[in-house]
Amino acid sequence: MNGLPKITLEKGIHRTQNVIRIEFPYNLQVMDVLRKNTSATWSRTMRCWYVGEQDFNLHQFFTLLQPHAYIDYSGLKKSAPEVQPPVQAVSYPHRAHTGLPKGYREKLEQKRYSPSTIKTYMEYIKDFVHYFKGKEIDGLTKNEINDYILFLIQRHKISPSQQNQRINAIKFYYERVLELPRQYYDIERPRKTFVLPKVLSEQEILRILEATANLKHKTLLATIYSAGLRRSEVINLRKEDVDFDRNIIFIRGAKGKKDRIGILSDANSRLLNVYLKQFKPKYWMFESPDRKKYSSSSISRALNKSAITAGLNKKVTPHMLRHSFATHLLEQGVDMRYIQNLLGHESTKTTEIYTHVSKKSLNKIKSPLDRILDDKLKSSRQLQD
Repeated sequence: MNGLPKITLEKGIHRTQNVIRIEFPYNLQVMDVLRKNTSATWSRTMRCWYVGEQDFNLHQFFTLLQPHAYIDYSGLKKSAPEVQPPVQAVSYPHRAHTGLPKGYREKLEQKRYSPSTIKTYMEYIKDFVHYFKGKEIDGLTKNEINDYILFLIQRHKISPSQQNQRINAIKFYYERVLELPRQYYDIERPRKTFVLPKVLSEQEILRILEATANLKHKTLLATIYSAGLRRSEVINLRKEDVDFDRNIIFIRGAKGKKDRIGILSDANSRLLNVYLKQFKPKYWMFESPDRKKYSSSSISRALNKSAITAGLNKKVTPHMLRHSFATHLLEQGVDMRYIQNLLGHESTKTTEIYTHVSKKSLNKIKSPLDRILDDKLKSSRQLQD
């Protein structure tokens, strides 16, 4: 192969269309040829480049790419996977005419639940009421309610996360509205899954920022990473919340309706000052063209574009910047309690998950393969001596 990267071509399906998957290790030269000379597109879901099968010409592809890569097209001889019918979203038409249990909404508002939680809980309790139509829900047994949850799992294939939310919506009615003791109501919870946070390396963060040409987008992404903010927190950031003299950022009404203070790094402070002079936002730190809050979808699109430009062949989300902030601090030796406060975590147990993705402790561990090979090399040298 003379040191050239390898491009693998295979048939595939993308959004119910037949496509040719173009897979290769990160290579700027190959990517530049694809962008300028073909209709190939990067897919976040497939994590590879692709082109519509009807638009693909193997001879032309060879002519363009053979000087830059070794091309393996053996996969084109295989049949493409069958197109799977799209999953039909579950509809709930009964919600429009199903009433809420008495006092349910009022209690949610009294407890100052967030608008999104109120909306979700009301939808789920309506489903609950509708399922037991004709029965008085105040007198339901634990087994009847458990059967309802099992029905949702088997029929509607609800996720563990949704299962928990639906259980919470039901428990809220019995325990908060009816004020019944918690022992009365004990629904089986789904087993918690242990998912490690996805983290970017420091070099990947740098590549993303350097690939972001738009000053507003660069400043926004730098602010999320440098202070470990949630997407909602950077959206709700006001101009007055940034204290340049004290190098701090006020995060107001964050998750759990709690205020906290974040760090304003020197580099981000300089970037913010340049951004403020050029864009002159009125109230929110990051505003849309019509001076409203910046949208969460715009942040995702900006980050995705920068990640592709930076050559990161992986899906990158705004929350990964927050995960990376915490992990990089931990690797620098920052005390776990400080990281907990900066992230606004209720418990250190939440923050401790970053110890599982930090490379700090792994650097102290030597793989047995390295030890075996080192011993072999040492023995070989001794024999030569």
